[in-house]
Amino acid sequence: MRALVIGATGGIGSAVMAQLKADGWDATGLSRSVDGFDVADPAAVERCMNSQTGPFDLIFVAVGILAPSGESPEKSLGAIVPDDMARVFAVNTIGPALILRHAARLLPKDGRGVIATLSARVGSIGDNQIGGWYSYRASKSALNQIVHGAAIELGRSHKQSVCVALHPGTVETSFTADYAGRHKTVPAPEAAANLLSVIADLTPEHTGGFYDYAGKEIVW
Repeated sequence: MRALVIGATGGIGSAVMAQLKADGWDATGLSRSVDGFDVADPAAVERCMNSQTGPFDLIFVAVGILAPSGESPEKSLGAIVPDDMARVFAVNTIGPALILRHAARLLPKDGRGVIATLSARVGSIGDNQIGGWYSYRASKSALNQIVHGAAIELGRSHKQSVCVALHPGTVETSFTADYAGRHKTVPAPEAAANLLSVIADLTPEHTGGFYDYAGKEIVW
């Protein structure tokens, strides 16, 4: 079994890589720090993705930011900064969309292939009860729409493909360090095991969906 992990040196991505290798997968990792894979740079995405040869049984996209470096998610409309919002969308939404452009070439044409992209429960419009975090929430909502549309398109040519958005829970990483005290957290290896367990159970009937770390569907 072959896997491609994008964001392979991050907290969740590195844990997914380790778990896949422990399970006997042939896992390839791509990251900004090692490979110059900056998802906010379309040329870098094209270069890195074009260097890959499929098919991959799993493509796992583990990229994202809460806010630009040195900033925090907005708590009010008045705190929105256009350039900061654009940066969040570039990483959380446009970057994964550029990756998904390569899915058809890299997934098996006649067998099961999964492309799973990390989203977040706060990207759910129906589940939003407290507001705030405008850029992050909106970028993940937009990502969910792109994943859903990609699943429809892929399903026409790759009948056994599965394209989903996944919520990993609040994971103990540098990404969540400033906010983890407000939520129950899990270590990255546990989160990786949970996500891979969900992925293992996915079928083409699940494609286009939004699921949490326990496999439960999340409202859009």
